[in-house]
Formats: sequence, C-alpha cells, structure tokens
Amino acid sequence: MTDPSTTTLLLLALAGLAAGFVDAVVGGGGLVQLPALLIGLPNAAPVQVLATNKLSGICGTSVSSATYYRRVRPDPRTFGPMMACAFVGSVGGAVIGSHISTTAFDPIVLVVLVVVGTYVVLRPSLGESTLLRYDGRRHVGIAMLAGLLIGCYDGALGPGTGSFFVISLVGMLGYSFLEASAKARIANWATNLAALCVFVPQGAVLWKVGFVMGACNLVGGYLGARTAVARGTGFVRIFFIVVVAGFVIRIGGALLGLW
Repeated sequence: MTDPSTTTLLLLALAGLAAGFVDAVVGGGGLVQLPALLIGLPNAAPVQVLATNKLSGICGTSVSSATYYRRVRPDPRTFGPMMACAFVGSVGGAVIGSHISTTAFDPIVLVVLVVVGTYVVLRPSLGESTLLRYDGRRHVGIAMLAGLLIGCYDGALGPGTGSFFVISLVGMLGYSFLEASAKARIANWATNLAALCVFVPQGAVLWKVGFVMGACNLVGGYLGARTAVARGTGFVRIFFIVVVAGFVIRIGGALLGLW
C-alpha cells in the first residue's frame, strides 16, 4: 500500500499519544488505536492493521512497564508466571488473528465490557487496597490461567486487553487498581512482543506508521503511568469506569450502525 499523507500520519500520531496514556492507566489503548488505523489506512489488510498496532503498543507498554516497576515494585512471583503464560497465549492468538475477521470479536468484547463495568460500579470498595484472596500455588495458577486466556485474545485482536488484565487481577485475585495496573502493563508488554514475533516474519508490519505512532504512544505511556502513580488507586478506578463506558458506547454504537 502507498504511504499515508502527512495529515493522516499526524492524526494517527495523536491517536497513538492518547492510546498510550489510556493504556498506561487502565489498559484498552487498542480500542483507540485500532479504529484510527482502520480509518486512516483503509487499503491496509486486517493483519497489517493488527501488526502495526502491536508495534506502536509495545513502545508505550515498554516505558509504562518500566515506570510502574520502579515506582510500584510489583511482586515478580505473580507477574512473572502470568507474563510467561500471556506470551505463549499471544503467540497462539496471533496465528489465529492472521486468518480471521476482527469484527467477529466485537459482540463478545461488548458483553464482557458491560459485565466488567457494571461489576466495578456496583462494588465501590473493589480495588481500594490489596486484599489477596488466594496464596501460594492457587494464586499463581489463577494468574497464569488469566495470562494465557487474555494473552490469546490479545494476539488475535487486542482491544481492551490491558483492562481485562486489570479487572482479572482486581476481581479474581484481590489487588488494588494501582498494583493491578502495574502488573497488567508488564503482562501486556509480553503479549505485544509475542504477537510481533509472529507478525514481523510475515512482513505484516507497516514500519513507518508503526514507529511514528509508537513514538507518541511511548510519550503517552510515560505520562499515563506517572499520572496513575501520582494520583493513586482512586484515580485509576474512576478512569477505568470512564474508559470502559466510552468503549461500550463506541462498540455498541458501531454494532447498532449509529456510526
């Protein structure tokens, strides 16, 4: 395909900046970037859009993961196994994602987001502080299973992955929103890397677009992580609800043909 115009590239860069900030705080940057790529690059194949989104995304998750790790110090005994399983799941998902239509996932994502958002709103104390529900092997086992399943989804499509990591760590394991966001960013970095391991050999990445968006995604990721750490769990929870509501409206409206 031909290179996008300068105007299109600038608009995609802005989308990358916004996506990086959102993704660093609560995840879901792909729900900002993917529509932008689909609109800005109408002649690109679906696998090229997915691959370019991953390249941009890994730039942001790299800097936000490092920021969270330095400032929150998440426990590697949880995020390490979760990260490894997320990597494996994402490789399998990326292979699947090379051959399926992305629109097949929209109804599923919508239902999950509605359930997750409702659950968080109805449980105002959820994620205020870390109160682990399990320990030992059971704790690690649940984290690994969540990593594998969410990683597979991320490799195949991706939008909302970070949010799914956050809510699984908060709702299933009992972490605070801030600590869950820290672990989610690291696991999400692994899923982006795994997907690129599949997409790059296929020649699917649009490098110029990916690096421009990635540079802006990196800035957004840094600002988002710093903001989340500075503002704390309460800010992350409210931001999570707002972002999930926005995603529900966007996906639901698209399915209903409103835009």
